Amino acid sequence: MSRLLSPVTLPSVEGGGLRLRNATFLAPMCQYSVTRRDGLPTSWQLVHLGARASGGFGLVWTEATAIVPEGRISPEDTGIWSDEHTEAWRPIVDFLHEQGAAAGIQLGHAGGKASAYPALPETARGTVPADEGGWSAQAPSSTDVFGLAVPAALTVTQISDLVTDWGRAARRADAAGFDALQIHAAHGYLLHEFLSPLSNERSDEYGGSFENRTRFVLEVVAEVRRNWPAEKPLAIRFSGEDWVEGGWTISETVVLAQLVHALGVTVFDLSSGGIGAFTGPVGPGYQVSLARAVREALPAETAFVTAVGQITEARHAEAILVGGDADGITVGRAALANPNWPVHAAVQLGDGQVGFVAPQYWRATMG
Repeated sequence: MSRLLSPVTLPSVEGGGLRLRNATFLAPMCQYSVTRRDGLPTSWQLVHLGARASGGFGLVWTEATAIVPEGRISPEDTGIWSDEHTEAWRPIVDFLHEQGAAAGIQLGHAGGKASAYPALPETARGTVPADEGGWSAQAPSSTDVFGLAVPAALTVTQISDLVTDWGRAARRADAAGFDALQIHAAHGYLLHEFLSPLSNERSDEYGGSFENRTRFVLEVVAEVRRNWPAEKPLAIRFSGEDWVEGGWTISETVVLAQLVHALGVTVFDLSSGGIGAFTGPVGPGYQVSLARAVREALPAETAFVTAVGQITEARHAEAILVGGDADGITVGRAALANPNWPVHAAVQLGDGQVGFVAPQYWRATMG
């Protein structure tokens, strides 16, 4: 059996961790499909996530799910800021479990990139105005670095309130039955905005030095950890590099990864970019070096690292794992095109009939 399609265990602070049927992860990908704009997941989320569960993924991450209404990237995003949202997510989680996949939720806040039009074809670009259902975004600083309407700078009191909101969202995610929780600290959204000097121009205890710029992230991690069961893995997604001069760097990411690991984060996903004009590498596996840097800095027994970024071919994914660059593979756009990506990967790698193929689809492995 290949490394990619062999069972793996995500470590947790207590207990035996979360056993997955294989090392493939569905990436969190915005769907912009909550047409009622109330944050409640719909039949689209059930079908989209459910298809990838029946398609063989080991763990299925939801799209970025907002901790508060103002934290949505677009008005059409999902949320989990009320008990009604908990109830709406529960049947989706149940279906993922029925298909043999673990269910993970990515919690996020879009910060200065909130209230944007959905990134869909033939849709306007920029900030959704108030008369179209938009709202005023908030960020660490008032800056035009996002290319959207300039957000208001958060007060210290508002920052403290958001920390509490993260904890409440974590409790609701647990109540909905999710097996794993990922804190979204990447792609130019709120937590990443505090980390990067490109977007954080504060002069108080939340800006300036590395210690100050990471303070909010550490507070959020600690609060989520207090509200998320110790036997369930807690994950974080980083932009390992801004790939912009004067921005957040992989060396800083490594140090922060060690700090949050000490607070109980056990699963790490390494993406990049999201603030400023991207000047980094391109091509298949262009972010794998970031995953390897974090993998080498953390103990293998208590930390699990996934690589993401144009990893579309099964043999490439397998080579990343065999080479020790990462412990798992997160698949994004390739999974949009092919919800059965893990099943096809098993065929390509010669794993034969594998246990995670949905019985309704077993003939897909016959060639």
